[in-house]
Amino acid sequence: MARITKPVFKTARRLSFSILESGKEFSKGKQRQYAPGQHGPTKRIKLTNYGLQLREKQRLRYMYQMNERQFFNTYKRAIKMKGVTGENFLFLLEARLDNVVYRMGFAPTRRAARQLVNHGHFLVDGKKVDIPSYQVKPGQVVEVKEKSRNLQLINDSLEAVYKAPAFVDVDKNAKKGTYVRTPERNELNSEINELLIVEFYNRQL
Repeated sequence: MARITKPVFKTARRLSFSILESGKEFSKGKQRQYAPGQHGPTKRIKLTNYGLQLREKQRLRYMYQMNERQFFNTYKRAIKMKGVTGENFLFLLEARLDNVVYRMGFAPTRRAARQLVNHGHFLVDGKKVDIPSYQVKPGQVVEVKEKSRNLQLINDSLEAVYKAPAFVDVDKNAKKGTYVRTPERNELNSEINELLIVEFYNRQL
């Protein structure tokens, strides 16, 4: 299984973006507000248009914890859909099972959610699904398997202070949730400029 193993905090600082969407990567004070490296804070080089596009693509790719091939293949699916390509791309990423598990609060991070899915701890409409890239459809129910309901990671995550987005409905006691609908663009990360990512990939098509 291909997976991203780079340190999350260093990657977030290099991209000047919270991969965890919580800001934890920058919580240690001003000394953490610059890119990693032995020379400490240095003046950032002004990026070209291509550099801006690449950085935006990397921000989104690391946020959803996907390798380049998976990410690009998802983008190519978005191109074939009706509507705005950039938004369709985000909606496909949000519908991934590992992301839905994360959004429902069953895991503290997307990386943890992906591992839980890979280990077969979840059912979709009553059937075990262990493929993180599985596309959850509106109306489908995701629940923790009976044998996995005492997992400490899942219980700790559900007990944490977390408000699930409006496009998922979660029953914490039953450890199940419904992917109610496709999210709206204003419900997703406003720091991401998906148009830059579309421009980046249009160079390659």
